[in-house]
Amino acid sequence: MPRLADKPRALQLEMASCTDMGRVREHNEDATACDAVAGIAVLADGMGGYAAGEVASGVAAAQINADLSRLKAEYPRISAVDLSNAMRESIRRVNTQIYRSAKQDLRYSGMGTTLVAVAFTGNVAVLGHAGDSRAYLLRQQRLTQITKDHSLLQEQIDMGLVRVGDAGAKAVKNLVTRALGVDLSLEPELGMTPVLPGDRILLCSDGLSDMLSDNSIQTILNDYEDAAEAAAVRLVQEANLAGGRDNISVIIVTLHQGAAV
Repeated sequence: MPRLADKPRALQLEMASCTDMGRVREHNEDATACDAVAGIAVLADGMGGYAAGEVASGVAAAQINADLSRLKAEYPRISAVDLSNAMRESIRRVNTQIYRSAKQDLRYSGMGTTLVAVAFTGNVAVLGHAGDSRAYLLRQQRLTQITKDHSLLQEQIDMGLVRVGDAGAKAVKNLVTRALGVDLSLEPELGMTPVLPGDRILLCSDGLSDMLSDNSIQTILNDYEDAAEAAAVRLVQEANLAGGRDNISVIIVTLHQGAAV
């Protein structure tokens, strides 16, 4: 039986999402899934040619959301460690499912998807990701990236070979080093972040983070402090105004103080 989390005052979650094809792509290969009651949000950015990317991202977002929502319904006070382990296993299962589908059906050959997911228990946000879809934390009006991209660009930055904004960075910025459906041995990156009432978690595809700076994202979130739906729409609009070179998807999770449990 999963271990139980401590019993802090409950956090109530408000979730808002928006997804758009952008101004260049012919169809939307991003997918989102949210369950505010269970405290689950998942965002995926598919790849692999016409329709295949949509299939991969759709399967990943829907299945991982369903897996974790069922778990939270059965164990609403599951510990963060057990929730993290369950998220890892769900991501691995979906990775295998997408990989095998791509091998068995030529229509889906080469398909894959990035992923970023968050699940809440007690006062902890459990994060899982693979690829360059990101999670940010907005606390006291300051935005912090809380996932690290799995990309060739990030590896080169870490090695000091390029800096963000260098001309050479543009050539490799979209080459991800981890994605679901590409390798059966995928190891998603898991993490935990303590959360407080008033915090907001932003999940986004690179269609947002490639178009808008972190400062611009922070400003928009702060301008719409009490209007998450409007903030999500505005972020997508601004990414399109900046060029909209990719599909754009965002999920905003706002944490409110709930009643004692």
